[in-house]
Amino acid sequence: MTIKDLRTSFTSTLMKIYEPEEVLSFFYMLSEKILGLRRVDVAINLHKELSVEEVSSFAEAERRLKMQEPLQYIIGDTAFYGLHFLVNANVLIPRPETEELVDWIVRDHQNLNTKLKILDIGTGSGCIAISLAKNIPGIEVHAMDISDKAIKVAKENAERNGVVIKFIHADVLKAQDLQEDYDVIISNPPYVRELEKQEMRQNVLDNEPAQALFVSDQAPLIFYKKITELAKKRLTNNGVLYFEINQYLGNETKRMIESFGFESVILRKDLYGNDRMIRAVIN
Repeated sequence: MTIKDLRTSFTSTLMKIYEPEEVLSFFYMLSEKILGLRRVDVAINLHKELSVEEVSSFAEAERRLKMQEPLQYIIGDTAFYGLHFLVNANVLIPRPETEELVDWIVRDHQNLNTKLKILDIGTGSGCIAISLAKNIPGIEVHAMDISDKAIKVAKENAERNGVVIKFIHADVLKAQDLQEDYDVIISNPPYVRELEKQEMRQNVLDNEPAQALFVSDQAPLIFYKKITELAKKRLTNNGVLYFEINQYLGNETKRMIESFGFESVILRKDLYGNDRMIRAVIN
Protein backbone atom coordinates (compact mmCIF):
# COMPACT_ATOMS: atom_id res chain seq x y z
CA MET A 1 0.00 0.00 0.00
CA THR A 2 1.25 3.49 -0.86
CA ILE A 3 0.88 6.61 1.27
CA LYS A 4 -1.69 7.89 -1.24
CA ASP A 5 -3.76 4.70 -0.93
CA LEU A 6 -3.55 4.84 2.85
CA ARG A 7 -4.61 8.49 2.96
CA THR A 8 -7.63 7.76 0.78
CA SER A 9 -8.72 4.83 2.94
CA PHE A 10 -8.04 6.61 6.23
CA THR A 11 -9.89 9.80 5.34
CA SER A 12 -12.91 8.13 3.73
CA THR A 13 -13.46 6.05 6.86
CA LEU A 14 -13.06 8.79 9.46
CA MET A 15 -14.94 11.53 7.61
CA LYS A 16 -18.10 9.71 8.66
CA ILE A 17 -17.26 10.74 12.24
CA TYR A 18 -15.10 13.88 12.05
CA GLU A 19 -14.93 17.03 9.94
CA PRO A 20 -12.74 16.69 6.80
CA GLU A 21 -10.10 19.20 7.96
CA GLU A 22 -9.82 17.43 11.31
CA VAL A 23 -9.34 14.04 9.63
CA LEU A 24 -6.56 15.39 7.42
CA SER A 25 -4.93 16.90 10.48
CA PHE A 26 -5.06 13.48 12.16
CA PHE A 27 -3.47 11.86 9.11
CA TYR A 28 -0.57 14.29 8.89
CA MET A 29 0.13 14.17 12.62
CA LEU A 30 0.20 10.39 12.49
CA SER A 31 2.43 10.51 9.40
CA GLU A 32 4.96 12.54 11.32
CA LYS A 33 4.79 10.18 14.30
CA ILE A 34 4.73 6.83 12.46
CA LEU A 35 6.56 7.61 9.20
CA GLY A 36 8.75 10.51 10.28
CA LEU A 37 7.30 12.58 7.44
CA ARG A 38 6.06 16.13 7.78
CA ARG A 39 3.07 17.28 5.73
CA VAL A 40 5.30 18.68 2.98
CA ASP A 41 7.22 15.39 2.88
CA VAL A 42 4.00 13.40 2.51
CA ALA A 43 3.11 15.43 -0.59
CA ILE A 44 6.30 14.41 -2.37
CA ASN A 45 6.21 10.77 -1.23
CA LEU A 46 2.64 9.79 -2.10
CA HIS A 47 3.79 6.76 -4.08
CA LYS A 48 6.12 5.45 -1.38
CA GLU A 49 5.30 1.85 -0.43
CA LEU A 50 4.58 1.35 3.26
CA SER A 51 5.73 -1.56 5.38
CA VAL A 52 3.31 -3.96 7.03
CA GLU A 53 4.21 -2.48 10.41
CA GLU A 54 3.49 1.08 9.24
CA VAL A 55 0.11 0.12 7.78
CA SER A 56 -0.70 -1.74 10.98
CA SER A 57 0.17 1.31 13.11
CA PHE A 58 -2.19 3.49 11.08
CA ALA A 59 -4.91 0.84 11.33
CA GLU A 60 -4.61 0.78 15.11
CA ALA A 61 -4.76 4.57 15.26
CA GLU A 62 -7.81 4.55 12.99
CA ARG A 63 -9.52 2.01 15.24
CA ARG A 64 -8.95 4.19 18.30
CA LEU A 65 -10.08 7.34 16.49
CA LYS A 66 -13.31 5.57 15.52
CA MET A 67 -13.89 5.16 19.25
CA GLN A 68 -13.26 8.92 19.55
CA GLU A 69 -10.15 8.53 21.67
CA PRO A 70 -8.17 11.81 21.61
CA LEU A 71 -5.36 11.80 19.07
CA GLN A 72 -2.92 13.10 21.69
CA TYR A 73 -3.37 9.90 23.70
CA ILE A 74 -2.92 7.79 20.58
CA ILE A 75 0.29 9.58 19.61
CA GLY A 76 1.40 9.77 23.23
CA ASP A 77 2.47 13.38 23.37
CA THR A 78 1.36 16.94 22.69
CA ALA A 79 2.86 20.40 22.29
CA PHE A 80 2.42 23.03 24.99
CA TYR A 81 4.09 26.44 25.24
CA GLY A 82 6.78 25.42 22.77
CA LEU A 83 7.62 22.18 24.59
CA HIS A 84 6.60 18.53 24.12
CA PHE A 85 4.78 16.58 26.81
CA LEU A 86 3.97 12.92 27.26
CA VAL A 87 0.22 12.48 27.79
CA ASN A 88 -1.90 9.43 28.49
CA ALA A 89 -5.25 8.63 30.07
CA ASN A 90 -3.87 9.46 33.54
CA VAL A 91 -3.57 13.19 32.77
CA LEU A 92 -5.59 15.90 31.07
CA ILE A 93 -4.54 17.04 27.62
CA PRO A 94 -3.17 20.59 28.08
CA ARG A 95 -5.38 23.31 26.61
CA PRO A 96 -4.48 26.56 24.80
CA GLU A 97 -6.17 28.53 27.58
CA THR A 98 -3.66 27.13 30.05
CA GLU A 99 -0.85 28.32 27.79
CA GLU A 100 -2.29 31.81 28.21
CA LEU A 101 -2.08 31.45 32.00
CA VAL A 102 1.53 30.29 31.76
CA ASP A 103 2.37 33.20 29.49
CA TRP A 104 0.88 35.67 31.98
CA ILE A 105 3.01 34.23 34.79
CA VAL A 106 6.17 34.18 32.64
CA ARG A 107 5.70 37.79 31.57
CA ASP A 108 5.14 38.85 35.18
CA HIS A 109 8.30 37.19 36.50
CA GLN A 110 10.92 36.42 33.85
CA ASN A 111 12.75 39.77 34.18
CA LEU A 112 12.57 40.28 37.94
CA ASN A 113 16.07 38.88 38.63
CA THR A 114 14.94 37.47 41.98
CA LYS A 115 14.99 33.84 43.08
CA LEU A 116 11.41 32.61 43.24
CA LYS A 117 9.88 29.52 44.77
CA ILE A 118 6.76 28.40 42.93
CA LEU A 119 4.12 25.77 43.71
CA ASP A 120 1.80 24.28 41.06
CA ILE A 121 -1.19 22.55 42.69
CA GLY A 122 -2.87 19.82 40.63
CA THR A 123 0.04 19.54 38.22
CA GLY A 124 -1.25 16.67 36.06
CA SER A 125 1.16 16.27 33.14
CA GLY A 126 3.37 18.93 34.70
CA CYS A 127 2.81 21.30 31.78
CA ILE A 128 2.50 24.46 33.92
CA ALA A 129 5.34 23.68 36.32
CA ILE A 130 7.75 22.54 33.61
CA SER A 131 6.97 25.44 31.26
CA LEU A 132 7.65 27.90 34.08
CA ALA A 133 10.89 26.14 35.02
CA LYS A 134 12.05 26.39 31.39
CA ASN A 135 11.13 30.04 30.94
CA ILE A 136 11.80 31.84 34.24
CA PRO A 137 15.51 31.87 35.11
CA GLY A 138 16.60 30.66 38.52
CA ILE A 139 13.26 29.57 39.94
CA GLU A 140 12.61 26.64 42.25
CA VAL A 141 9.47 24.76 41.24
CA HIS A 142 7.39 22.38 43.31
CA ALA A 143 4.38 20.50 41.91
CA MET A 144 1.58 18.72 43.78
CA ASP A 145 -0.97 16.14 42.65
CA ILE A 146 -3.29 13.63 44.28
CA SER A 147 -2.61 11.04 41.57
CA ASP A 148 0.59 9.02 41.76
CA LYS A 149 0.01 8.01 38.13
CA ALA A 150 -0.12 11.65 37.08
CA ILE A 151 3.06 12.39 39.03
CA LYS A 152 4.78 9.53 37.21
CA VAL A 153 3.87 11.18 33.89
CA ALA A 154 4.95 14.61 35.13
CA LYS A 155 8.31 13.26 36.33
CA GLU A 156 8.98 11.81 32.88
CA ASN A 157 8.02 15.12 31.30
CA ALA A 158 10.37 17.02 33.60
CA GLU A 159 13.20 14.69 32.62
CA ARG A 160 12.50 14.89 28.87
CA ASN A 161 12.41 18.71 29.09
CA GLY A 162 15.55 18.97 31.19
CA VAL A 163 14.19 20.61 34.35
CA VAL A 164 14.27 19.74 38.03
CA ILE A 165 10.92 19.75 39.84
CA LYS A 166 10.15 18.73 43.41
CA PHE A 167 7.01 16.59 43.25
CA ILE A 168 4.56 16.28 46.14
CA HIS A 169 2.01 13.47 46.28
CA ALA A 170 -0.87 14.89 48.33
CA ASP A 171 -4.59 15.64 48.37
CA VAL A 172 -4.86 19.41 48.67
CA LEU A 173 -8.42 19.19 50.02
CA LYS A 174 -7.12 17.26 53.03
CA ALA A 175 -4.09 19.49 53.63
CA GLN A 176 -4.15 21.62 56.77
CA ASP A 177 -1.06 23.51 55.66
CA LEU A 178 1.66 23.52 53.04
CA GLN A 179 5.16 22.37 53.98
CA GLU A 180 6.97 25.51 52.80
CA ASP A 181 6.50 29.18 51.95
CA TYR A 182 6.16 30.22 48.31
CA ASP A 183 6.43 33.39 46.28
CA VAL A 184 3.95 32.19 43.68
CA ILE A 185 1.18 29.57 43.86
CA ILE A 186 -0.62 28.46 40.71
CA SER A 187 -3.48 26.05 40.17
CA ASN A 188 -5.65 24.82 37.34
CA PRO A 189 -7.88 22.64 39.52
CA PRO A 190 -11.03 20.71 38.61
CA TYR A 191 -13.72 23.29 37.86
CA VAL A 192 -16.27 21.88 35.42
CA ARG A 193 -19.67 21.47 37.10
CA GLU A 194 -21.71 18.35 36.47
CA LEU A 195 -24.38 20.51 34.81
CA GLU A 196 -21.82 21.59 32.19
CA LYS A 197 -21.08 18.08 30.94
CA GLN A 198 -23.61 18.56 28.15
CA GLU A 199 -21.36 21.28 26.67
CA MET A 200 -18.36 18.97 26.42
CA ARG A 201 -17.29 16.70 23.59
CA GLN A 202 -17.96 13.03 24.14
CA ASN A 203 -14.33 12.06 23.56
CA VAL A 204 -13.33 14.22 26.54
CA LEU A 205 -16.02 12.71 28.77
CA ASP A 206 -15.11 9.16 27.73
CA ASN A 207 -11.33 9.40 27.91
CA GLU A 208 -9.88 12.17 30.07
CA PRO A 209 -9.64 11.65 33.87
CA ALA A 210 -12.89 12.82 35.49
CA GLN A 211 -11.09 13.42 38.79
CA ALA A 212 -9.13 16.23 37.12
CA LEU A 213 -12.15 17.81 35.46
CA PHE A 214 -15.31 17.80 37.53
CA VAL A 215 -16.71 19.28 40.72
CA SER A 216 -20.19 19.04 42.15
CA ASP A 217 -22.82 21.62 41.27
CA GLN A 218 -23.28 22.27 45.00
CA ALA A 219 -19.61 23.15 45.68
CA PRO A 220 -18.05 24.40 42.44
CA LEU A 221 -15.38 26.50 44.19
CA ILE A 222 -14.25 23.84 46.64
CA PHE A 223 -10.69 23.69 45.29
CA TYR A 224 -10.38 27.47 44.92
CA LYS A 225 -11.47 28.11 48.49
CA LYS A 226 -9.08 25.51 49.91
CA ILE A 227 -6.11 26.65 47.83
CA THR A 228 -6.78 30.32 48.61
CA GLU A 229 -6.90 29.48 52.32
CA LEU A 230 -3.56 27.65 52.11
CA ALA A 231 -2.04 30.38 49.95
CA LYS A 232 -2.95 33.03 52.51
CA LYS A 233 -0.93 31.11 55.10
CA ARG A 234 2.06 30.31 52.94
CA LEU A 235 2.59 33.03 50.34
CA THR A 236 5.44 35.39 51.10
CA ASN A 237 4.84 39.15 51.41
CA ASN A 238 3.54 40.39 48.04
CA GLY A 239 3.20 36.77 46.97
CA VAL A 240 1.00 36.06 43.98
CA LEU A 241 -1.80 33.54 43.46
CA TYR A 242 -2.84 32.52 39.94
CA PHE A 243 -5.83 30.41 38.93
CA GLU A 244 -7.36 29.07 35.77
CA ILE A 245 -11.10 29.28 36.39
CA ASN A 246 -14.57 28.28 35.25
CA GLN A 247 -15.68 30.87 32.70
CA TYR A 248 -19.17 31.07 34.25
CA LEU A 249 -17.91 31.72 37.78
CA GLY A 250 -15.39 34.50 37.23
CA ASN A 251 -16.91 37.21 39.42
CA GLU A 252 -17.94 34.72 42.08
CA THR A 253 -14.37 33.35 42.24
CA LYS A 254 -12.94 36.88 42.35
CA ARG A 255 -15.17 37.86 45.28
CA MET A 256 -14.25 34.69 47.17
CA ILE A 257 -10.52 35.40 46.81
CA GLU A 258 -11.01 39.00 47.95
CA SER A 259 -12.86 37.74 51.03
CA PHE A 260 -9.59 36.10 52.16
CA GLY A 261 -7.83 39.48 52.14
CA PHE A 262 -6.13 39.28 48.74
CA GLU A 263 -5.67 42.55 46.88
CA SER A 264 -5.26 43.66 43.27
CA VAL A 265 -7.43 40.74 42.15
CA ILE A 266 -7.48 40.76 38.35
CA LEU A 267 -9.94 38.73 36.29
CA ARG A 268 -8.70 38.17 32.73
CA LYS A 269 -10.41 36.79 29.64
CA ASP A 270 -8.89 34.21 27.30
CA LEU A 271 -8.53 34.57 23.53
CA TYR A 272 -12.10 33.31 23.12
CA GLY A 273 -13.48 36.15 25.25
CA ASN A 274 -14.29 33.98 28.28
CA ASP A 275 -13.36 34.79 31.88
CA ARG A 276 -10.52 32.30 32.37
CA MET A 277 -7.70 33.52 34.66
CA ILE A 278 -7.24 35.30 37.95
CA ARG A 279 -4.20 36.90 39.56
CA ALA A 280 -4.25 38.04 43.19
CA VAL A 281 -1.63 39.51 45.56
CA ILE A 282 -1.31 39.06 49.33
CA ASN A 283 0.44 41.63 51.55
